[in-house]
Amino acid sequence: MPAAPASQTLSRGIRILEILADGPLSIDEVAARLDVHRSIAYRLLRTLEDHRLVARNASGLAALGPRMAALAAGVAHDLQAEALPELTAVANEFALTAFLAVLDGDEVITLTSVEPRHTVANVAQRPGTRHPVTAGAPGKAILSQLADAEWPDVSAALRAEVAEARARGYATSHDEVIPNLHSIAVPLSLRGRRPAALAVVHVASQHPDAEIATRLQESATAIREALGG
Repeated sequence: MPAAPASQTLSRGIRILEILADGPLSIDEVAARLDVHRSIAYRLLRTLEDHRLVARNASGLAALGPRMAALAAGVAHDLQAEALPELTAVANEFALTAFLAVLDGDEVITLTSVEPRHTVANVAQRPGTRHPVTAGAPGKAILSQLADAEWPDVSAALRAEVAEARARGYATSHDEVIPNLHSIAVPLSLRGRRPAALAVVHVASQHPDAEIATRLQESATAIREALGG
């Protein structure tokens, strides 16, 4: 029996949510990203607004709505619950933004993040943010947990970087996902779950990478023990 055709409208609606995870956009910008007429983008956005999945900000741009936060909280709820206090401790100890990321297809998606208290400025890492698994420290930390057959096509240079990260227990990146930002990530391997990573992101830090990585590894161990593996 042939497979039922995918719903184009549903697919476009989901794509809008993925696009808006990177930041607010105008209707024209959404239409351009979807490669559809402005009227189609408008109708899709209005439907998402009716369900509070999308809302307009003060500038009139479309942004993810409050209902998205409630839905996101239900994803891997126990993992997020165990990770949150650890991320909070790391963020405040090093004055860096800390976050939990998981593998989603060939991409890495941020599940939850914590910004440090009592800092003049810090880097925002919004939940729902995604990027290719082949870029950034979290991606390398996740790739280090995968068998070769599970890898996407990557360069020899990236394979060497991941091998080095696996050997030392943490991955680093600079200027890969967001210009001028540095990231450090450690693997978070949990039985029966998608590969994950704990990471921090910053512009500059007085703490050596190895010191931050050691603290992240301690958090990963605590989360793993709390979840039974």
